[in-house]
Amino acid sequence: MAIKGLTQTSSLIAISGGLAESAANTFTQSRIDLQLNPLDNEVFVVQAIDMNVTPPEMDITVPETFVSASLSTTSRLGLGTIAQSNVLAEAQERIVNDQAGGGPAVAFSRKAGETPSTELPYLAIIATNDFFAQVDGKGNTNPKGFTFRMWGYRAKADASQYAALVQSEVLSN
Repeated sequence: MAIKGLTQTSSLIAISGGLAESAANTFTQSRIDLQLNPLDNEVFVVQAIDMNVTPPEMDITVPETFVSASLSTTSRLGLGTIAQSNVLAEAQERIVNDQAGGGPAVAFSRKAGETPSTELPYLAIIATNDFFAQVDGKGNTNPKGFTFRMWGYRAKADASQYAALVQSEVLSN
């Protein structure tokens, strides 16, 4: 399905990557360069995203352990959720103990932003030259991380649409 004002300039592209915490339980962010050409008003149309976080450690001496990750169109100071317009996707694995010191533990998994089951023409449009990956854990003794794969294509926007997309993305913090 064509998007008004955009001309597709590539076939489907899969971008894969991953990010590990710089130290256990430490928010870590990385910039991923899309190598878009702003002189040609080039954008990246995101069609699908898959994310997998490494499992948190099971530790019955703490109330919970978790690993959370997000992908965003702009740099962030912390993890994002899909409630924020600059966040493309998020994922989380969590183990919660009934009580510290030996109660039963339950594992929870949450992912948001993966390919929806409907026939949407796109999930997001990245108008700037990059996007960002974030990861953070809690209660783990070793650094954790996540991997992702994003599918999409390059497109050329008309001048007014490109300006609006860039301004919207930059102001979405």
